[in-house]
Amino acid sequence: MRVSWRWFLGLIWVGVSATRAGSPVFSDEIPFKIRWPGADFTLATSGGLYKEDDYVIMTTAEKEKYKCLLPSLSSNQEDDMKEYSGPSPAELLEPLFKQSSCSYRIESYWTYEVCHGKHVRQYHEDKETGQKINIQEYYLGTMKKKDSDFLKLSVCSQVPTKNIEGQLTPYYLVEMGHGTQCSLKQNKPRFTTVLYVCHPEAKHEILTIAEVITCQYEVVVLTPLLCPHPKYRFKSSPVNDIFCQALGGSPLRPQSLSQLDREQEELLKPSFSSSSERDQRGSRGVGWWKYEFCYGKHVHQYHEDKEQGKNIVVVGSWNTEDHINWAKKNVARSYHLKDDGAQKVKVVSHFYGHGDVCDLTGKPRQVIVKLKCKESESPHAVTVYMLEPQTCQYVLGVESPVICKILDTADENGFLSIPS
Repeated sequence: MRVSWRWFLGLIWVGVSATRAGSPVFSDEIPFKIRWPGADFTLATSGGLYKEDDYVIMTTAEKEKYKCLLPSLSSNQEDDMKEYSGPSPAELLEPLFKQSSCSYRIESYWTYEVCHGKHVRQYHEDKETGQKINIQEYYLGTMKKKDSDFLKLSVCSQVPTKNIEGQLTPYYLVEMGHGTQCSLKQNKPRFTTVLYVCHPEAKHEILTIAEVITCQYEVVVLTPLLCPHPKYRFKSSPVNDIFCQALGGSPLRPQSLSQLDREQEELLKPSFSSSSERDQRGSRGVGWWKYEFCYGKHVHQYHEDKEQGKNIVVVGSWNTEDHINWAKKNVARSYHLKDDGAQKVKVVSHFYGHGDVCDLTGKPRQVIVKLKCKESESPHAVTVYMLEPQTCQYVLGVESPVICKILDTADENGFLSIPS
């Protein structure tokens, strides 16, 4: 038997090469978790998952030795298509393409627009006082009428899968060519593949967008429409336990692993602050504004002048009822999938309305505050940025390791349980 190990806080992914039950197994996609039982540990007498002679001896850098019992790997895959006679994936997605629906992803400079079954666009707006809006845009792919035959296709026997955030995930592929010409590729048109992935609680949001090679793009869209089809449902891989017992006076767990756990606990000690203030160099070149975000209260944009004092613009104010109404029509809580197949909240969005009236629209300003977990070596690091995708309608991004601890407390409306 050959075993390759990758350690991370006691959770490992193991590539095993062996012959079990007459069939070879070799995969880096099977998750395992190391358990550290005491000397009194005994194997289960039923189920046949573990065998006494199926183990490896592991030695750490500190010369600590452990006997690790490996589980037997079995392939218990179900035939997903049994008794299924429902709509094909193309037919399930057809309402999305017919209703002229678009999804958006806002990043620090570019905004991405996916109008399902029509086009994928990348654009940036420059707005300057007293001048018209300048738009820089590229069509990354468009759907012509002759290309819409994909709606008539039935599902093939083999559904493609892709490793999305650590899990092999089935998807339905839509290709869009005929994009804006690419000067880096002899003026060939840009091309995009859109991968539709089942997610029961999704609202057709864009999970990722990437330029896989020059002027060729890949977009992953989460949608509940595919979920009725059994071949497109996400299946979490079970986490298999590996039991490692100390040998020859070694500690119950390796000392370096225990030390790493203590360091992680120290990083999680800082409490969440309900107020965050950062200098913001605006993406439109306005360098003198600062933004103040007070959680559950308001978002202010202000400038301090020695002679004229502090000039404050209320971008948005918190109102619970307004946010709930907004959350019914929008995504207040979005997920990503952990290595063990469990869902973890990735971003929580809150609506702040009733800001100061905008001179250009005559309507109150409003802002969507996006709270996002961002890992960093500094546990107190905070990144704040402000975008204005539409006139006087803003997006305030707040990213910090501190937020990571509280995102999973979000309910369906995005309300958080913040420790006092």
